[in-house]
Amino acid sequence: NSLKLHENKTLVHLFYHSRDRVHSVHISAIKLNPSYIRAILRRAELYEKTDKLDEALEDYKSILEKDPSVHQAREACMRLPKQIEERNERLKEEMLGKLKDLGNLVLRPFGLSTENFQIKQDSSTGSYSINFVQNPNNNR
Repeated sequence: NSLKLHENKTLVHLFYHSRDRVHSVHISAIKLNPSYIRAILRRAELYEKTDKLDEALEDYKSILEKDPSVHQAREACMRLPKQIEERNERLKEEMLGKLKDLGNLVLRPFGLSTENFQIKQDSSTGSYSINFVQNPNNNR
């Protein structure tokens, strides 16, 4: 049985930590049988281990569509959205920090910094406004 062969290849590659090869074996098994839940489940687990949380969630959702009784997929579908949101917030904060550093690098020759600009978000529209502040450390 070729599906069993793919599953055994997966176990061997997992043992030797060859994640790229494991991924390709899972894809082959899933192409042979798109309803092969075990292969989709293992691919979802691999996605999670490699921080591909969005892809993992999609796989877990597809498992639940095929078999709603798979507890691991149900639990992951409840857990992963929060992890994805936390990761996205962390990435957003990191990106904003890097943009602020870049802004300070550009503004420094002019005697300015990003502290000279206040950014406010309009809660009703979600848009941002930027205001210039002459003395950002002066609390008036």
